[in-house]
Amino acid sequence: MPRRQIRVTGAAEAPLRAALRALRTELDVPEAFGPQVLAEGERAAREPTLPAYDATDIPLFTIDPPTSTDLDQAMHLSRRPDGYRVRYAIADVAAFVVPGGLLDAEAHRRVTTLYFPDGKIPLHPPVLSEGAASLLPDQTSPAVLWTIDLDADGRPTATDVRRALVRSRAKLDYESVQKQLDAGTAEEPLALLKDIGLLREQQEVARGGISLNVPEQEITERDGAYELAYRAPLPADGWNAQISLLTGMAAAELMLVYGTGVLRTLPAAPDGAVGRLRRTARALRIDWPHHVSYAELIRSLDPHLPHHAAFLQECTTLLRGAGYTVFRGGVTPDLITHAAVAAPYTHCTAPLRRLADRYASELCLAAAAGQEPPEWVLAALDDLPKRMAEGTRRAGTAERECVDIVEAALLKDRVGELFDGTVVDVQEREPTVGTIQLESPAVVARIRSEEGAGALPLGERLRVRLTQADPGSAKVLFAPA
Repeated sequence: MPRRQIRVTGAAEAPLRAALRALRTELDVPEAFGPQVLAEGERAAREPTLPAYDATDIPLFTIDPPTSTDLDQAMHLSRRPDGYRVRYAIADVAAFVVPGGLLDAEAHRRVTTLYFPDGKIPLHPPVLSEGAASLLPDQTSPAVLWTIDLDADGRPTATDVRRALVRSRAKLDYESVQKQLDAGTAEEPLALLKDIGLLREQQEVARGGISLNVPEQEITERDGAYELAYRAPLPADGWNAQISLLTGMAAAELMLVYGTGVLRTLPAAPDGAVGRLRRTARALRIDWPHHVSYAELIRSLDPHLPHHAAFLQECTTLLRGAGYTVFRGGVTPDLITHAAVAAPYTHCTAPLRRLADRYASELCLAAAAGQEPPEWVLAALDDLPKRMAEGTRRAGTAERECVDIVEAALLKDRVGELFDGTVVDVQEREPTVGTIQLESPAVVARIRSEEGAGALPLGERLRVRLTQADPGSAKVLFAPA
């Protein structure tokens, strides 16, 4: 799908900012850190608990959006005689956050970093999340260092995890990485990102895993104005994600063998949901033979084609219902897999932005060392799934509402105008209601047919009229013209 941008400027900014303030209030979003929390963060930044193992000789690099400074992961990739070695450093938040302290309590209150168009609400004070604890280039930092050896086909053969001092050498971004890989100018270890990423994608196919390549709406601020665009993930995004997935799968296996841990789980989709997808495929004229698996079909689709993009959007419904599953004492839970990953998996690679990852890292370190987990980890485990569910739900609501508010602000003076778009979703029980994805501007919003009209044509291109756009209520509504 082409990338198209629209901007919020001038008079549209006032209602937008008011709506964003109201959203923060509605979600009970914590704003500034208290002075005592900030003071504890400053002390922690100056006096972290440092590990004995020095791995600063490893030339790590990070891949993140250009403006990001809260860098959770850094990697180094190398060849071995019979395969590859992945070194993946994860920010060691526990080196700064004292269990039971003010920083710890505040992190449990916030749960995740929240992203808004006019700024983010971080999980930890910026002096840590964007400073001392971040894996910034040319900064020596404490980290949880994973070493995962792969065979020639990309399958793990050995895993090690330990605390270490690390030092990233370069901060890279996705677009520049993609250009280097496409041009063949990337040197090792960066060039191996493509090689290992492709092998891991093949392994994903073999186990029945799924990575949805759905174009997303993206809000950015530039020159004091907001822009909304469609962003289709680059191949480098996927290869980078495969390294994170690899680590999360290795962590899950380590904890399962150990007998105590926290997993990110997702049950298999019920037959009714898959049946609905098959009906959707027929409506969109997508050939889905019965001998072709769901995972195979997904990989055959081109998100740049409107009817394929519409189907991929529908596929996201099968990813709902993910949660966190805690187990201990060697008792394996009934559900240990994540249906989209098609393997046991955990969140452990983003501790600067997600509370659960700090606990997963501690459990993996204990498992690798053959030691008991710290008492503060065990004491918090049972409450962790509920706390993460609440925080994740708030983050998801914030993201959806922010996009709705920006759309409404962009369109509030255009009620009555006509636009072109594609119907990407139709409610099964109310087929006159669905979702329209405009070609320009980059808006995805609700569409409702007038009373007495027929069902919306899923996957079809429509001329639509904007009937409502109110930033205060975050509502945008279209109707077939």
